[in-house]
Formats: sequence, C-alpha cells, structure tokens
Amino acid sequence: MLKEKCQQLRDSPTFEIFIIGVIMFAGILVGIETSESILQRFRPIFTLLDKTILAIFVVEILVKMGAEGKRPWRYFLNAWNVFDFLIVAVCFIPFVGSWVAIVRLARILRALRLVTAVPKLQILVGALLSSIPSMFYVSILLALHFYVYAVMGTLFFRENDPGHFGHLGLASLTLFRVVTLEDWTDVMYTAVYGSDIYPAQGAIPVGPDPHSFGLWAVLYFVTFVIIGAMVMINLFIGVILTSITEAQAEQLRNKMHLHSNEEEQELLEKIQNLESQVQSIRTTLQKKWSKRHNATYLKELD
Repeated sequence: MLKEKCQQLRDSPTFEIFIIGVIMFAGILVGIETSESILQRFRPIFTLLDKTILAIFVVEILVKMGAEGKRPWRYFLNAWNVFDFLIVAVCFIPFVGSWVAIVRLARILRALRLVTAVPKLQILVGALLSSIPSMFYVSILLALHFYVYAVMGTLFFRENDPGHFGHLGLASLTLFRVVTLEDWTDVMYTAVYGSDIYPAQGAIPVGPDPHSFGLWAVLYFVTFVIIGAMVMINLFIGVILTSITEAQAEQLRNKMHLHSNEEEQELLEKIQNLESQVQSIRTTLQKKWSKRHNATYLKELD
C-alpha cells in the first residue's frame, strides 16, 4: 500500500512541478544571499527557508525510496538519484569557520538538481558526457590545426607583429582570439598592410621589421578561420547531435525495460499472493476435513 502511494506521488506531474519550483527557488535564494546587507538583515528567514528546502528534498528522497517497496536500495541504481542524494547529503555536513564558503557552494549545487528533475536536461547532459570520447579526437585534430598555424604565424609575422606573434604561446593565444572571431580582422590587416601602416592593437603596436604580406596574409587568416571556426565547430556540433540522438534512444530503451521489470515484479507479487491464499484455503480445508473425519470415527466407536 505504501509502495503504491509513493509511486503515485513520485509519478505525479504536480509533485514533479512542485520539486522543480523548489529547486528554482533554492537557486534564487542562494543568489539573494550573496548580498551581505540583505543576508544580515533577514538571516533568520533565510535560515528557516534553507531548512525547509532541505527538508523537502529529504522527503522527496524518502518518497522515491518508498516507491521501490521492499528494495529501497534500488533507488541508488539510478545515477541521477545518486547525484541528488550526494548534493542533499553534503548540505548536512557541519562546516564552520573558514569552511562557510563550502556550505554556500553546497547550497548553490542544489540548483544543479534541476538537471535531474527535468528529463530533457538529463538527455542533454548525458549526451555531452557520452560524446566526450569522440570530442577528444576532434580536440586533437583542432589542436594540430592550431599548432601548425601558430608555428607558421610565429615564423612569418614575428618581426612585423611581435605583440601577437612574438612566440609560439602568444601566437596560439592570438589564433584563439581569431577563431572566436573577436576583432580578428585587425590582426589580419596588421599582417596584410604592415604594422607601420596598420598598427597592431597589442602590447607592441609596431614591430622591429614592419612589412606587408598582402595576399599571403589573407590566405593564412581566411583558411584558418574557415577550418577552425566553421569546419571544426561543425564537427563538435555533429558529435553532440549524434550523442543526443543515441541518448534519447537509450532513455527510451531504459524506460521500456523499466516498465517491463515493474510489470514482471507486479505479476510475481500477484502470483505469490495467490499462492499464499491457495495455501491458506488448503490448510483450512484440511483442518475441517480432519475434524469431520475425527467426529465420524468417534461416532463409529460409540
């Protein structure tokens, strides 16, 4: 009976919306607490609200455990449930003194529970995590792209624009700026026209040997932007979209498997109940038959 009520409450849209609202309110509350003046003025109210929110989260965990019936440990088979439990558990650790900042960090982590409360966010986060191996290889390819162009830029533009291409590390940082399209044309024009005609907006506006690279500089920067900002970024997007599709399919399979297991478990419980009822009826009939048989035997003896 308790299991069914907990399952109904857990699966209730109203309960889900209520928990999402509490999580959002908890995040807003932590943001307000960053104001020391407001915190000092209304500290008792904030303390009461924090305890209330924490109590609601504990009740939610107990409801989900109760929905598992006689096997509450199955609650921890879900990774998202473990994540929720750890966040709530951290909030109970008594930090004092210099550890107060960790307490506040634990409170803001409660806002991350929004990911576990909204299934669509779970799919996105799961897709990002599952795409890490593929993104690793794309990142290696992007790093090679940066390295080759950084070496070329250092060798070609160091004397003209040492503020952006003075050494390999600085050239890599400049190329990162270029690939984000943040005023990258200024860096290109300095190489195209020379730092004496178009001074660089960097640490050293004019280099020791300013000269124009013309069309070669245009080809260098345009090809870098096309490959880095368009091709590579689209590879990342493609990997993530593929992972999202796989995560959606996996979630659907898990949901179907979960429903199947629950139906099998309910069927087994019904069979066990029927077997116990049959055994009870059999025992009752045996007792009645034994009494009648004894009564008949006694009459025959009389």
